[in-house]
Amino acid sequence: MPLTPRRIPVVLALLATLVAAGCGGDPTATPPSANPVPPAPPSGGDPANDAARLVATLTDEDLVGQVLMPYAYGDSATRVSAGSAAGNRKLAGVDTPAQMVEKYRLGGVILVGFSADDPTGSNQATTNVDNPEQVHGLTTGLRAAAAKLPAGSAPLLIGIDQEYGVVTRIKDGVTNLPSALATGAAGDPALTEAAWRAAGTELAALGVNVDFAPVTDVLATNSAVIGSRSYGADPKAAGAQASSAVRGLQGAGVAATLKHFPGHGHTSADSHEDLPQLTQDRKTLDAEAISPFKAGIDADSWLVMSAHLDVRAIDPGTPATFSRKLLTDVLRGQLGFKGVLVTDGMNMGAVQRWSAGEAAVKAINAGNDLLLMPPNVTQAYDGLLAALRDGSLPRARLVEAVTRVLTLKFRLATHSTPAMSTLNSATHREAAQRLATASITQLRGTCAAAKLPGPVTVSSSGGRDQTRKVLTEALRAAGVEVVEQGGTVVHLVGYGDQAGDLRADAAVTVGMDTPYLLGKAKSKVLLATYSSSAVSMTALAQVLAGRAQPVGRSPVPVPGLPVSSCTR
Repeated sequence: MPLTPRRIPVVLALLATLVAAGCGGDPTATPPSANPVPPAPPSGGDPANDAARLVATLTDEDLVGQVLMPYAYGDSATRVSAGSAAGNRKLAGVDTPAQMVEKYRLGGVILVGFSADDPTGSNQATTNVDNPEQVHGLTTGLRAAAAKLPAGSAPLLIGIDQEYGVVTRIKDGVTNLPSALATGAAGDPALTEAAWRAAGTELAALGVNVDFAPVTDVLATNSAVIGSRSYGADPKAAGAQASSAVRGLQGAGVAATLKHFPGHGHTSADSHEDLPQLTQDRKTLDAEAISPFKAGIDADSWLVMSAHLDVRAIDPGTPATFSRKLLTDVLRGQLGFKGVLVTDGMNMGAVQRWSAGEAAVKAINAGNDLLLMPPNVTQAYDGLLAALRDGSLPRARLVEAVTRVLTLKFRLATHSTPAMSTLNSATHREAAQRLATASITQLRGTCAAAKLPGPVTVSSSGGRDQTRKVLTEALRAAGVEVVEQGGTVVHLVGYGDQAGDLRADAAVTVGMDTPYLLGKAKSKVLLATYSSSAVSMTALAQVLAGRAQPVGRSPVPVPGLPVSSCTR
């Protein structure tokens, strides 16, 4: 390809990036022409080489678009309701998701959705998720729109928060895993990897190629925003579990994301609302919060997510999202992370004091490569473009970010797409069930006491009718008689419940989120599932029917209770 004058600045910036690893750039460099140039086709070889070839052809507008990953309104790429069109116009000045991809030359799109007991719900403004066929149609349409772009030889990133447990966007028609905390209770990395490979295969079949999971935060506090999303309180165990999830997902062709760096589980505050502080000293942070991320990086996680946290020991007063000391010096320099660094949602309360454009520039300058969910796509795009052209965003830094994003895309393109028939297959369900069964933990009573004579009455705190129904059906399938009232009481409590939601006459109390509330329960038998998913309720039924032993061990300490009372 001839080196025309308009390509020289971009090529020079790319060379500077590759040599200096992003340590500055020439803010006086002449911006390339805005006229589009043909995309460089992939060589079919090394993803990094393909990315370098493609990035050298891209205009300013293309470069800026590749670092944006917003959400959009609508369950189809090209046909949306009047309400969704209005939402997209407010967010990005377009009617449909496909138009958003094309206008802003987006690097990716995140699918969003509502779910019960979701601690991340405050920044989920809409939903793109209804059923597998709809999701597949949406992702197909988004990819078709992206293929028309100058960077279209690299596939669009389509991401989702599919953590399992309280944050699960796609529930129906797919294999659902137990929560991370349940996985930590099972304590078997081999089971974890197998289950996450099954889940990753199904995401890939749906057209999703980035999962914003696993949560790598150590649960050092009773945090409602992290809670059962964490693998537990032990940094080494959390790192092992997160690493297994990474291997499972990426073995299936879906990029994993370690989050929320440098560790949201060390604060009980919620970055969806405000800027939490981490007040621990550096030694404590390294040993307890950061070490699981190092394990996940060593397992070759392709993404890490930066958190909106004020880390007092490293860069006081600056959200980690905007901290070059944390992201470039610590994460890149000390931990050796070489993949894509994505922000947490830029529409969250912790970073809302800055305009969308200013926040976007600050985040990229700090070392992020991909901006998730900007609150106004137009402002973020225009802010980045203006900063690139006036030199306040060094061209080398942006080229470095885009090169990483494109390298990830070409890496993902080497994986084939599984058939939709793989969804909720018997093999996948079995992998999830083995993990869930291994997670059930008994914290009071002998092993034998968990087996209940019938009849059984299932009760719960308010709003859990569906979970009671699922457990009732699973008990009956396991041969246990269930009656509406008068039987041995099994009482369910979960996310957000307090001591007043316990039942004094329950023979068995079951904790379906973090197990801390069980410390206040009076039941003779205490069990923890850490999850209200159907697979966890099936595992619970097997234990109550005496068909399985509650062999899990609590991954967090519960005052007054052992990690397990079922000793063998």
